Amino acid sequence: MPCTEASCAGPTRIATSLNNVSFEAKPTDILQAYYKNISGVFGKDFPSEPPRYFDFTGNVSNIDTVTAKGTKVKMLNFGEAVEIVFQGTNLGAEMNHPMHVHGFSFYMVGTGKGNFNNKTDPKSYNLIDPPEINTVPLPKSGWVAIRFIADNPGVWFIHCHLERHSSWGMDTVLIVKNGKTKATSMRPPPAHMPSCS
Repeated sequence: MPCTEASCAGPTRIATSLNNVSFEAKPTDILQAYYKNISGVFGKDFPSEPPRYFDFTGNVSNIDTVTAKGTKVKMLNFGEAVEIVFQGTNLGAEMNHPMHVHGFSFYMVGTGKGNFNNKTDPKSYNLIDPPEINTVPLPKSGWVAIRFIADNPGVWFIHCHLERHSSWGMDTVLIVKNGKTKATSMRPPPAHMPSCS
């Protein structure tokens, strides 16, 4: 991405992304904005798929993709079955990424090298005894698939656990909407908790 800030050492800055969106934090936190219905803090249009497909793990030296910056969240209904496939790329450098989801333990149902194929790769998923974890290793030049039930209402950060990558935008937020009962709804903040300014 072009860099106009004095903090950059060269003409560009490093950016990482999920589905080609580099997460950008706002001064007002998303949890407070969601709970208090404050508009303009985040968009509900986090893409379900990358904007374009290419050979993610091949020679990507001629790819001119520039990530969009934004504070976009993925909205989930309470009780919804969720599958996320993390796809590694060779953009910048091929690396392993420890991907972490706050608020949930999930099942790692599949992993593989190369580009994920949504027609053939799910056939090899482990649906009998997959490991239940909260951080999953995304292999370099590969993919990993996770599944969970969105049964924990609230605002949950999902990110690469390499702090540098997270600071560059390799994260987003999942918002699980309230269920139909008090027990399946987000709790209010404690009465003694001071307000954020």
